Amino acid sequence: MKLQGSYTLPAKREAVWQLLNDPKRLAACLPGCEQLDVVGSDHYLVRLKLGLAAISGSFSGSVRLSDKKPPDSFRMNVEGRGAAGFVQGEANIELVSDGDQTVVRYSGVASVGGLLASVGNRMMELAARRTLEQFFANVASQLRA
Repeated sequence: MKLQGSYTLPAKREAVWQLLNDPKRLAACLPGCEQLDVVGSDHYLVRLKLGLAAISGSFSGSVRLSDKKPPDSFRMNVEGRGAAGFVQGEANIELVSDGDQTVVRYSGVASVGGLLASVGNRMMELAARRTLEQFFANVASQLRA
């Protein structure tokens, strides 16, 4: 599954970069985040509670940030497992200044397996987009606080 899009945030690029690299603030923005622990430089363990159609549950996994070019861009690798299956993905994230705002552009790919795969690509893409919308709305709220 391919994911690509952009979201405009109400803050300068440096402030957005700081938030996205602050584990405590980032955890508050992740929908369903139950726990986020730093285990190394740019490496986090995370537990999320997510629901998709009739499938819901907790997923445990890791997030790694790499190829960081502050405050312009970074790469994110994600993998997680739960009773409902697994998720693996990677994305490139770019922060572009637009006056007093920042446009976050993302593009990546994700794959799922197990029970999650039975939901179908269209439903998975819709759920992923909704989760991303909620995440960016939460980031915007954090930036306004």
